[in-house]
Amino acid sequence: MQATLEEAPQPPTLGENEHMIELHCHTTFSDGTLSPTRLVESALMAGVQAMAITDHDTMSGWDEATQAAIEFSTHYDQPLEIVPGLELSTVHNEKSMHILGFYPDRDKLTAPLQERLAGRKRRAQAMVDKLEALGYPIELPEMGEGMAPGRPHIAKALQTAGHVQDMREAFDRLLGEGKPACVEYEKFSSTDGIELLLSCDAIPVWAHPFLFRGGELEIVLPKLLEAGLKGIEVYHPSHTDYQMEKLKGICKQYNLLMTGGSDYHGPGAGHHAGLNSQNVPIGLLDALKATKLSQVAS
Repeated sequence: MQATLEEAPQPPTLGENEHMIELHCHTTFSDGTLSPTRLVESALMAGVQAMAITDHDTMSGWDEATQAAIEFSTHYDQPLEIVPGLELSTVHNEKSMHILGFYPDRDKLTAPLQERLAGRKRRAQAMVDKLEALGYPIELPEMGEGMAPGRPHIAKALQTAGHVQDMREAFDRLLGEGKPACVEYEKFSSTDGIELLLSCDAIPVWAHPFLFRGGELEIVLPKLLEAGLKGIEVYHPSHTDYQMEKLKGICKQYNLLMTGGSDYHGPGAGHHAGLNSQNVPIGLLDALKATKLSQVAS
Protein backbone atom coordinates (compact mmCIF):
# COMPACT_ATOMS: atom_id res chain seq x y z
CA MET A 1 0.00 0.00 0.00
CA GLN A 2 1.37 3.42 -0.92
CA ALA A 3 1.69 6.13 1.71
CA THR A 4 -0.37 9.22 0.86
CA LEU A 5 1.59 12.41 1.45
CA GLU A 6 -0.50 15.20 -0.07
CA GLU A 7 -1.59 17.77 2.50
CA ALA A 8 -0.58 15.48 5.37
CA PRO A 9 -0.54 17.27 8.73
CA GLN A 10 2.74 17.69 10.53
CA PRO A 11 3.65 15.81 13.74
CA PRO A 12 4.12 17.84 16.92
CA THR A 13 7.48 19.44 17.59
CA LEU A 14 9.11 17.45 20.39
CA GLY A 15 12.26 17.87 22.43
CA GLU A 16 14.94 15.19 22.15
CA ASN A 17 13.97 13.47 25.40
CA GLU A 18 10.28 13.58 24.45
CA HIS A 19 10.71 11.19 21.52
CA MET A 20 9.44 7.83 22.67
CA ILE A 21 9.19 4.30 21.37
CA GLU A 22 6.38 1.79 20.89
CA LEU A 23 7.39 -1.86 21.29
CA HIS A 24 3.90 -3.42 21.10
CA CYS A 25 1.62 -2.59 18.13
CA HIS A 26 -0.81 -4.51 15.93
CA THR A 27 -1.99 -4.11 12.36
CA THR A 28 -4.71 -5.57 10.15
CA PHE A 29 -2.45 -8.59 9.63
CA SER A 30 -3.69 -9.74 13.04
CA ASP A 31 -6.29 -7.99 15.21
CA GLY A 32 -5.42 -4.33 14.63
CA THR A 33 -7.75 -1.94 12.80
CA LEU A 34 -5.06 -0.01 10.89
CA SER A 35 -3.00 -1.22 7.95
CA PRO A 36 0.77 -1.07 8.49
CA THR A 37 0.88 2.08 6.34
CA ARG A 38 -1.78 3.87 8.37
CA LEU A 39 -0.18 2.70 11.61
CA VAL A 40 3.14 4.21 10.53
CA GLU A 41 1.48 7.54 9.75
CA SER A 42 -0.36 7.51 13.09
CA ALA A 43 2.87 6.74 14.93
CA LEU A 44 4.63 9.66 13.29
CA MET A 45 1.78 11.96 14.24
CA ALA A 46 2.05 10.79 17.84
CA GLY A 47 5.76 11.56 17.99
CA VAL A 48 6.93 7.95 18.01
CA GLN A 49 10.58 7.56 17.06
CA ALA A 50 10.75 3.75 16.81
CA MET A 51 7.92 1.23 16.61
CA ALA A 52 7.80 -2.56 16.78
CA ILE A 53 5.28 -4.40 14.61
CA THR A 54 4.16 -7.25 16.90
CA ASP A 55 1.21 -8.90 15.23
CA HIS A 56 -0.07 -12.18 16.66
CA ASP A 57 1.81 -15.18 15.24
CA THR A 58 2.74 -13.48 11.96
CA MET A 59 5.53 -11.33 10.52
CA SER A 60 3.52 -10.30 7.46
CA GLY A 61 3.15 -6.62 8.35
CA TRP A 62 6.86 -5.82 8.47
CA ASP A 63 7.49 -5.08 4.79
CA GLU A 64 4.60 -2.68 4.29
CA ALA A 65 5.44 -0.84 7.52
CA THR A 66 9.10 -0.54 6.58
CA GLN A 67 8.27 0.75 3.11
CA ALA A 68 5.76 3.24 4.49
CA ALA A 69 8.31 4.52 7.02
CA ILE A 70 10.80 5.11 4.19
CA GLU A 71 8.24 6.94 2.07
CA PHE A 72 6.92 9.10 4.90
CA SER A 73 10.44 10.00 6.02
CA THR A 74 10.79 12.18 2.94
CA HIS A 75 7.82 14.25 4.12
CA TYR A 76 8.12 14.35 7.90
CA ASP A 77 11.11 15.85 9.67
CA GLN A 78 11.08 12.90 12.08
CA PRO A 79 12.07 9.45 10.76
CA LEU A 80 10.49 6.30 12.17
CA GLU A 81 12.49 3.16 12.83
CA ILE A 82 10.57 -0.10 12.37
CA VAL A 83 11.51 -2.85 14.82
CA PRO A 84 10.66 -6.35 13.52
CA GLY A 85 8.75 -8.45 16.02
CA LEU A 86 5.71 -10.56 16.75
CA GLU A 87 3.51 -11.66 19.65
CA LEU A 88 3.54 -15.43 19.99
CA SER A 89 0.40 -17.10 21.37
CA THR A 90 1.29 -19.75 23.95
CA VAL A 91 -0.28 -21.54 26.91
CA HIS A 92 1.02 -21.83 30.48
CA ASN A 93 -0.87 -23.66 33.23
CA GLU A 94 -3.79 -24.01 30.79
CA LYS A 95 -4.06 -20.22 30.43
CA SER A 96 -3.17 -17.93 27.54
CA MET A 97 0.29 -16.38 27.75
CA HIS A 98 1.75 -14.06 25.13
CA ILE A 99 5.47 -13.91 24.42
CA LEU A 100 6.86 -11.02 22.40
CA GLY A 101 9.78 -11.79 20.12
CA PHE A 102 12.03 -9.01 18.82
CA TYR A 103 14.45 -9.15 15.87
CA PRO A 104 13.78 -12.77 14.83
CA ASP A 105 15.52 -14.33 11.84
CA ARG A 106 12.66 -14.33 9.38
CA ASP A 107 13.98 -17.25 7.34
CA LYS A 108 14.25 -19.45 10.42
CA LEU A 109 10.85 -18.49 11.86
CA THR A 110 8.68 -18.57 8.73
CA ALA A 111 8.11 -22.33 8.63
CA PRO A 112 7.34 -22.79 12.37
CA LEU A 113 4.86 -19.90 12.22
CA GLN A 114 2.87 -21.61 9.48
CA GLU A 115 1.65 -24.17 12.00
CA ARG A 116 0.78 -21.43 14.50
CA LEU A 117 -1.24 -19.62 11.80
CA ALA A 118 -2.93 -22.87 10.80
CA GLY A 119 -3.88 -23.38 14.46
CA ARG A 120 -5.39 -19.91 14.61
CA LYS A 121 -7.49 -20.66 11.54
CA ARG A 122 -8.69 -23.94 13.03
CA ARG A 123 -9.60 -22.11 16.24
CA ALA A 124 -11.48 -19.40 14.34
CA GLN A 125 -13.46 -22.00 12.38
CA ALA A 126 -14.32 -23.86 15.60
CA MET A 127 -15.74 -20.63 17.04
CA VAL A 128 -17.72 -19.97 13.86
CA ASP A 129 -19.15 -23.47 14.12
CA LYS A 130 -20.11 -22.93 17.77
CA LEU A 131 -21.80 -19.64 16.94
CA GLU A 132 -23.83 -21.25 14.17
CA ALA A 133 -24.96 -23.99 16.56
CA LEU A 134 -26.02 -21.26 19.01
CA GLY A 135 -28.08 -19.52 16.35
CA TYR A 136 -25.58 -16.80 15.37
CA PRO A 137 -24.39 -17.63 11.84
CA ILE A 138 -21.63 -15.38 10.53
CA GLU A 139 -19.30 -15.06 7.57
CA LEU A 140 -15.67 -14.22 8.25
CA PRO A 141 -14.00 -11.78 5.85
CA GLU A 142 -11.57 -13.26 3.36
CA MET A 143 -8.13 -13.31 4.98
CA GLY A 144 -5.00 -13.49 2.86
CA GLU A 145 -1.95 -15.62 3.39
CA GLY A 146 0.03 -14.61 6.45
CA MET A 147 -2.93 -13.00 8.22
CA ALA A 148 -3.76 -14.25 11.71
CA PRO A 149 -7.50 -14.55 12.51
CA GLY A 150 -8.57 -13.92 16.07
CA ARG A 151 -11.61 -13.23 18.23
CA PRO A 152 -11.80 -9.54 17.21
CA HIS A 153 -12.41 -10.63 13.60
CA ILE A 154 -15.22 -12.89 14.77
CA ALA A 155 -16.64 -10.16 16.98
CA LYS A 156 -16.67 -7.78 14.03
CA ALA A 157 -18.44 -10.40 11.91
CA LEU A 158 -21.08 -10.80 14.65
CA GLN A 159 -21.63 -7.05 14.62
CA THR A 160 -21.84 -6.96 10.82
CA ALA A 161 -24.42 -9.76 10.89
CA GLY A 162 -26.51 -7.78 13.38
CA HIS A 163 -26.22 -10.30 16.21
CA VAL A 164 -24.59 -7.77 18.58
CA GLN A 165 -24.51 -4.00 18.88
CA ASP A 166 -20.73 -3.77 19.17
CA MET A 167 -17.59 -5.84 19.66
CA ARG A 168 -17.65 -5.46 23.43
CA GLU A 169 -21.08 -7.10 23.55
CA ALA A 170 -19.71 -9.93 21.39
CA PHE A 171 -17.00 -10.64 23.94
CA ASP A 172 -19.24 -10.15 26.96
CA ARG A 173 -21.94 -12.53 25.70
CA LEU A 174 -20.22 -15.01 23.41
CA LEU A 175 -16.45 -14.81 22.88
CA GLY A 176 -14.84 -13.93 26.21
CA GLU A 177 -13.12 -16.59 28.32
CA GLY A 178 -15.70 -19.04 29.62
CA LYS A 179 -18.39 -17.78 27.25
CA PRO A 180 -20.33 -20.25 25.06
CA ALA A 181 -18.50 -19.67 21.77
CA CYS A 182 -14.98 -19.25 23.11
CA VAL A 183 -12.39 -21.80 21.98
CA GLU A 184 -9.02 -21.99 23.72
CA TYR A 185 -5.71 -21.81 21.88
CA GLU A 186 -4.26 -25.06 20.67
CA LYS A 187 -1.64 -26.25 23.13
CA PHE A 188 1.74 -24.61 22.51
CA SER A 189 3.57 -24.15 25.77
CA SER A 190 5.25 -20.92 26.83
CA THR A 191 8.56 -22.72 27.29
CA ASP A 192 8.32 -24.16 23.77
CA GLY A 193 7.50 -20.68 22.49
CA ILE A 194 10.52 -19.13 24.22
CA GLU A 195 12.77 -21.87 22.93
CA LEU A 196 11.39 -21.42 19.40
CA LEU A 197 12.11 -17.69 19.48
CA LEU A 198 15.63 -18.26 20.78
CA SER A 199 16.29 -20.85 18.06
CA CYS A 200 15.31 -18.17 15.52
CA ASP A 201 17.66 -15.59 17.09
CA ALA A 202 14.79 -13.55 18.56
CA ILE A 203 14.69 -11.90 21.98
CA PRO A 204 11.76 -13.41 23.97
CA VAL A 205 9.90 -11.04 26.32
CA TRP A 206 6.89 -11.85 28.54
CA ALA A 207 4.03 -9.58 27.41
CA HIS A 208 1.82 -7.80 29.98
CA PRO A 209 2.51 -10.32 32.80
CA PHE A 210 -0.14 -8.90 35.13
CA LEU A 211 -2.82 -9.87 32.60
CA PHE A 212 -1.80 -13.53 32.92
CA ARG A 213 -4.39 -15.59 34.80
CA GLY A 214 -2.50 -18.86 35.25
CA GLY A 215 -0.49 -18.20 38.40
CA GLU A 216 1.39 -15.66 40.50
CA LEU A 217 4.21 -13.88 38.73
CA GLU A 218 6.84 -14.94 41.27
CA ILE A 219 5.87 -18.61 40.84
CA VAL A 220 5.60 -18.56 37.04
CA LEU A 221 8.73 -16.53 36.28
CA PRO A 222 11.41 -19.11 37.28
CA LYS A 223 10.07 -21.61 34.72
CA LEU A 224 10.21 -18.97 31.99
CA LEU A 225 13.72 -17.95 32.99
CA GLU A 226 14.81 -21.57 32.82
CA ALA A 227 13.53 -21.70 29.23
CA GLY A 228 15.58 -18.61 28.35
CA LEU A 229 13.28 -15.61 28.81
CA LYS A 230 15.24 -12.40 28.21
CA GLY A 231 12.86 -9.65 29.26
CA ILE A 232 9.54 -8.44 30.65
CA GLU A 233 7.08 -5.92 29.26
CA VAL A 234 7.06 -3.38 32.07
CA TYR A 235 5.19 -0.46 30.48
CA HIS A 236 1.65 -1.48 29.50
CA PRO A 237 -1.73 0.27 29.85
CA SER A 238 -3.06 -2.59 32.00
CA HIS A 239 -0.28 -2.18 34.57
CA THR A 240 -0.64 0.13 37.55
CA ASP A 241 2.22 2.36 38.67
CA TYR A 242 2.83 -0.04 41.55
CA GLN A 243 2.96 -3.03 39.21
CA MET A 244 5.38 -1.28 36.87
CA GLU A 245 7.70 -0.45 39.75
CA LYS A 246 7.52 -4.07 40.90
CA LEU A 247 8.40 -5.28 37.41
CA LYS A 248 11.33 -2.87 37.21
CA GLY A 249 12.65 -4.36 40.43
CA ILE A 250 12.28 -7.90 39.10
CA CYS A 251 14.10 -6.95 35.89
CA LYS A 252 16.95 -5.51 37.94
CA GLN A 253 17.04 -8.57 40.20
CA TYR A 254 17.27 -11.06 37.31
CA ASN A 255 19.14 -8.82 34.85
CA LEU A 256 16.21 -8.84 32.43
CA LEU A 257 15.46 -6.43 29.61
CA MET A 258 12.56 -4.01 30.06
CA THR A 259 10.21 -3.24 27.19
CA GLY A 260 6.88 -1.50 26.86
CA GLY A 261 4.20 -0.10 24.65
CA SER A 262 0.55 0.78 24.33
CA ASP A 263 -0.46 -2.61 22.85
CA TYR A 264 -2.04 -0.41 20.20
CA HIS A 265 -4.76 -2.01 18.08
CA GLY A 266 -5.98 1.13 16.34
CA PRO A 267 -9.10 3.31 16.58
CA GLY A 268 -12.31 1.43 17.25
CA ALA A 269 -10.48 -1.41 19.00
CA GLY A 270 -12.16 -1.08 22.38
CA HIS A 271 -10.27 -0.30 25.53
CA HIS A 272 -6.76 -0.16 24.08
CA ALA A 273 -4.63 2.88 24.83
CA GLY A 274 -3.39 5.39 22.28
CA LEU A 275 0.01 5.49 20.63
CA ASN A 276 2.83 6.89 22.74
CA SER A 277 0.58 6.82 25.82
CA GLN A 278 3.06 4.83 27.91
CA ASN A 279 6.02 7.20 27.46
CA VAL A 280 8.46 4.35 26.90
CA PRO A 281 12.03 5.72 26.95
CA ILE A 282 14.16 5.14 23.88
CA GLY A 283 17.01 3.78 25.98
CA LEU A 284 15.12 0.49 26.28
CA LEU A 285 15.52 -0.02 22.54
CA ASP A 286 19.27 0.49 22.83
CA ALA A 287 19.39 -2.35 25.37
CA LEU A 288 17.37 -4.60 23.03
CA LYS A 289 19.76 -3.90 20.18
CA ALA A 290 22.79 -4.60 22.35
CA THR A 291 21.30 -7.94 23.38
CA LYS A 292 20.60 -8.82 19.75
CA LEU A 293 24.19 -8.03 18.81
CA SER A 294 25.51 -10.20 21.62
CA GLN A 295 23.26 -13.09 20.53
CA VAL A 296 24.51 -12.87 16.96
CA ALA A 297 28.12 -12.70 18.10
CA SER A 298 27.88 -15.71 20.42
